[in-house]
Amino acid sequence: MPGENLSRDEARERAALLSVDGYDVALDVRSAVGESRGEPRTFSSVTTIRFRCNEPGASSFADLIAPSVTAVTLNGKDLDPGEVFDGTRIALEDLAAENELVVDAQCAYSRTGEGLHRFVDPEDGEVYLYTQYEPADSRRVFANFEQPDLKAPFRFEVRAPEEWTAWSNGAGELADGVWRFAETKPISTYITCVVAGPYHYVTDSYRRALPDGSTLEIPLGAMCRKGLAPHFDADDVFLVTRQGLDFFHEHFDYPYPFGKYDQAFVPEYNLGAMENPGLVTFREEYIFRGRVTQASYEARANVILHEMAHMWFGDLVTMVWWDDLWLKESFADFMGTFANVGATRFDGAWITFANRRKAWAYRADQLPSTHPITADIRDLQDAKLNFDGITYAKGASVLKQLVAYVGQDAFLEGARRYFKRNAYGNTRLGDLLSVLQETSGRDMSAWAHQWLQTAGVNSLTPQVLLDAEGRVAELVVLQEAAESHPELRPHRVAIGLYRRTAEGALERYARVETDVDGPRTVIGELAGAEAPELVLVNDDDLTYCKIRFDDTSLATLRDHLGALTDPLARALCWSALWNLTRDALLPARDFVDLVLRFASRESDIGVLQMLQAWAGSALTHYVAPQWRDTSGRLLAEGALRELRQAEPGSEHQLAWARFFASAATGEDDFGLLRELLSGTAAIDGLDVDQELRWAFLEPLAAHGAADETDLAAELARDDTASGKRHQVRCLAARPSAAVKAQAWAQVVESQALSNALVEATIAGFAQPTQRELLAPYAEKYFEVIARIWADRSIQIGMDVVRGLYPSLQDGPRTLEATDAWLSAHADAPPALRRLVLEARDDLARALRGQECDARAATG
Repeated sequence: MPGENLSRDEARERAALLSVDGYDVALDVRSAVGESRGEPRTFSSVTTIRFRCNEPGASSFADLIAPSVTAVTLNGKDLDPGEVFDGTRIALEDLAAENELVVDAQCAYSRTGEGLHRFVDPEDGEVYLYTQYEPADSRRVFANFEQPDLKAPFRFEVRAPEEWTAWSNGAGELADGVWRFAETKPISTYITCVVAGPYHYVTDSYRRALPDGSTLEIPLGAMCRKGLAPHFDADDVFLVTRQGLDFFHEHFDYPYPFGKYDQAFVPEYNLGAMENPGLVTFREEYIFRGRVTQASYEARANVILHEMAHMWFGDLVTMVWWDDLWLKESFADFMGTFANVGATRFDGAWITFANRRKAWAYRADQLPSTHPITADIRDLQDAKLNFDGITYAKGASVLKQLVAYVGQDAFLEGARRYFKRNAYGNTRLGDLLSVLQETSGRDMSAWAHQWLQTAGVNSLTPQVLLDAEGRVAELVVLQEAAESHPELRPHRVAIGLYRRTAEGALERYARVETDVDGPRTVIGELAGAEAPELVLVNDDDLTYCKIRFDDTSLATLRDHLGALTDPLARALCWSALWNLTRDALLPARDFVDLVLRFASRESDIGVLQMLQAWAGSALTHYVAPQWRDTSGRLLAEGALRELRQAEPGSEHQLAWARFFASAATGEDDFGLLRELLSGTAAIDGLDVDQELRWAFLEPLAAHGAADETDLAAELARDDTASGKRHQVRCLAARPSAAVKAQAWAQVVESQALSNALVEATIAGFAQPTQRELLAPYAEKYFEVIARIWADRSIQIGMDVVRGLYPSLQDGPRTLEATDAWLSAHADAPPALRRLVLEARDDLARALRGQECDARAATG
């Protein structure tokens, strides 16, 4: 719609004109239950906004996306909805110094996870509602000024079916059939929230003595669908929550400011979680229906703590506009891991960060769409796409570098001053830099320019010269940058030297922490050291860079990677080897070989699962096509070997079982999977629970070894929302032209599927072993994406454009078709062009990797 994509300039103009004193929002969601007459379901939304205008007589607008508006009243005067409402905006003319706007609208329930999402549980028919707004979907639920710098207090009330409970940001009470919630502190529109339905709800509490002698008491709550209640380990959620609250109170010296702390695990959620103050929402997949490894519990704890950090970084103090999205997301990403290590049982979380989280950043920072951490966000579509690996993982990595640069004490003292000076307000980059300069005594402007206002990732490579006695004569670190982003940065790094012991372990015997700056830095402190077998230039992962190796170090890793005893050093080396593979500097078959030889010796389960994922990606994208069958067979054989050798009942056994299923290629593999499903075969200690059953069924379906009848029977065993998503994915995975046509039509030609089922259908549709079957859809993709982008919500548009790009048609013709589309659609929305450019870049990178791998076969 014309006014849906709010620009930064419009937001600046409106913020200069208006100040908001408060909102009263009344929602009636009783229409969510009962029979529908066939038309889209809507709910009543009545909003009263009190606001001031510093130029009486001026004009502005309020935001609302709704099917219809019943009435609009401005300062007691009734306005014609047909004249002032265009579907996305309400025109406001001749404003007074003080104003009251009342909007009575019929808003639509969502099936895309944007706005007020309505979910019907197929297991018991119960209806569940929740809201999700970031960056700008609260206007789908109530009329407002949808931009982060127009903060205000909110009072919500919700009329719901009498058997339901409703929650919002503030504490609620039920009276006369209406849930009324306490007024919030001044907050932005995008972090308001409503959850309603017959949720299973568990309570707890948190108490803490404050320095002034008072006691802080925070009611805790956690909820999920009734169907998930048997699997809900709320005690562990509360444990991490209390640990996090202790940690942040100790380090931030600012009491949690939003009263209660509810956490809702909700169905069909597009994100990992959302930091609504007092009512955090999470995807319900964080409630584990089957056995998972500790990596999954660590990831959940990290998300809980990430969202909790937002209560200060983002909710208490909020960026002015989405350019400074990093002011909340980078900090929350860093603080999530920082608190996980410092407060919970997951004291190895920095290993996961180095190996898994930074991989997201490295990929994003090498795309043509890479951008500085402080980005240029022109409008809301730009903002939506910038919830990416730069804003989150690179930003967090750079903050880790900042802590090394200024010192942890100065960093945390800066945070404390930042909260106290800007509480309930909005900030820009300079507000943070000024307090950090105060606390550290260091000039932050140069650091900010180099790290926050430029894009791209540097590579650090060691160069070692030995003297006649075999000792280090000179150790140099070479820094390089991509031609497109030539900035060289100052890096505070630890450099480790490693040698094998008499027992064969590869261990560090020398370490120095120093500054690397410019293209060539001599590390004088290491002169005279014994000759290293491995030089690790970012030991302890202090900076954000791509690690490279000298020839000796790379040879050592090829032969002795599994002998590295330090798990963080090992994770860093694996990450560096994967970057070499993606950069076409290491043949993909060599990376697969390293995984087959050394992954079994990986003690960290999160790193092991990342290696398995990378090996699968290497097979799909980077291995030369003529070697795919051999590589796939080797991976399947290796996975089965490790599965049989793993300790019975261990999480490593579970990880290898899942990887074996994903890598299964031959009839013997499929036969074993069928036998494990039927119970006619067993592997000691392996419990084939319901989630593992679906993991075994998908490859069987994709290879024609499980049909629609088999999948229907499995759904009968697991007739739940989760089971339905699994079945939909498996149905779309079957190797049939008719199946692919149906899946394509369901996603592209129809809007009947919810967001979760669109995601499941796309995941099943794009099977790496079905390249020929999927070939006809390459041309169709370029014919439909502009229409999809125009007709669908941005979330569904992103899912379709990313998920259906013909990356499996990995040849020059697909690149040419992509370039032709980009040339013919120069005026397409920038966000759409960005998605296509990113997909093209991934494909071009894959082709370079395949060429590297092919050369290795002939070299």
